[in-house]
Amino acid sequence: MFTGIIEQLGRVKEIFPEKGIMVLETEISDLKPGESLSVNGICLTASRVDKKTVWFDISPETRRRTTIGNLKTGQKVNLERALKLSDRIGGHLITGHIDSKGRILSLKQTGAGREMTILFPAGLRKYIVPKGSIAVEGVSLTVNKVSGNRFSVVLVPYTLQQTTFNEKRVGEEVNIEVDIIARYLKSDLR
Repeated sequence: MFTGIIEQLGRVKEIFPEKGIMVLETEISDLKPGESLSVNGICLTASRVDKKTVWFDISPETRRRTTIGNLKTGQKVNLERALKLSDRIGGHLITGHIDSKGRILSLKQTGAGREMTILFPAGLRKYIVPKGSIAVEGVSLTVNKVSGNRFSVVLVPYTLQQTTFNEKRVGEEVNIEVDIIARYLKSDLR
């Protein structure tokens, strides 16, 4: 579990999507093999750790469902270590199990911040509500507006500075995880 409060930015050192391997450079020094790390919202297990480098094995399902195949060598990524039960939850509970990819439709300045509108698959609509929580690229955000299969969030200056959102452009795909509480409340499996 994660909270969506990004600890730091890492950098893709190497990526071999066809082989299912990704190597990251990171300042997180106490990560151990077998531990989970959220990388752009994707819960990945560290298979090897060496000083400032971490290796991950990537499953075919992860490649299919997330934007991991779009990453390039040198690209920055949002990183968050797994939640400790004694930690504060500054964002909201996030599993790191991506529901779907979305696409950035617009980015508009709003004072010192930026409003980002995202197109999402219609099947997620029942989980996304105004003032509800959502994770985009692993960042805990509040839904500002919802219209059809589009939602918007407002990115405050701190979020723009501490995450990869300052580098995002219209048309880019992003990882989306709906609020876990909404998912269980609206589940058809009851």
